[in-house]
Amino acid sequence: MAKKISIHIADDHQVLLDGLKAVLQLDDELEVVGSSLNGEEVLQWFKNNTADVLILDISMDKMDGIQLLKEFKKGITPSNPIILSSYDDIKLIKEVLKLGALGFLSKKCAADHIIEAVKTVANGNQYFSPSINEKIVKSFSGISAVNIDNNNDGALINILTEREIEILKLIALEYTSKEISKSLFISTNTVESHRKNMMKKLKIKSSIGLAKFALKNNLIK
Repeated sequence: MAKKISIHIADDHQVLLDGLKAVLQLDDELEVVGSSLNGEEVLQWFKNNTADVLILDISMDKMDGIQLLKEFKKGITPSNPIILSSYDDIKLIKEVLKLGALGFLSKKCAADHIIEAVKTVANGNQYFSPSINEKIVKSFSGISAVNIDNNNDGALINILTEREIEILKLIALEYTSKEISKSLFISTNTVESHRKNMMKKLKIKSSIGLAKFALKNNLIK
């Protein structure tokens, strides 16, 4: 039998903590091995115990999530922290990522994504709830939304899927296939497949041609 993914949950709201625990226990591959109601309890727990994933509320009594991540940097490092927050400020997101967090979930939709998030970060990959992911992609790439009605080649744009348009923007911003796969949480093979499909649909022979098409049609600003 495969080893279960062990999880520690830290949140100063008992109702939310219990709710997340109940959701996680629905999956046979996951096991909640500990919980804490404040930052100091988290720190003490990890001095004597380990977990594959730490689900960490950013705002807690006695020591908040930011302070804890800084403490973990000094030596007591829980594997794969996922941050829970009621705020999705991009500066906060960037700060916790620099401090070692692998995931960031909005509390509004945490229950809907927590199982997938835990399994993703347990493998060392990043996971963000959809609204957070959109903010990160826009922040790091400078991407703005597409206004199809204002594009010179609107008919051609309309034959592309939403995913193809997302990838096309990143190609224009000189992202590699690997970087695109990480940004959009898809495989590099999927990126390459979309790239080939776009070249076929648009009758373009190279990635440079795709980038020029994106710039011509104001897909990035």
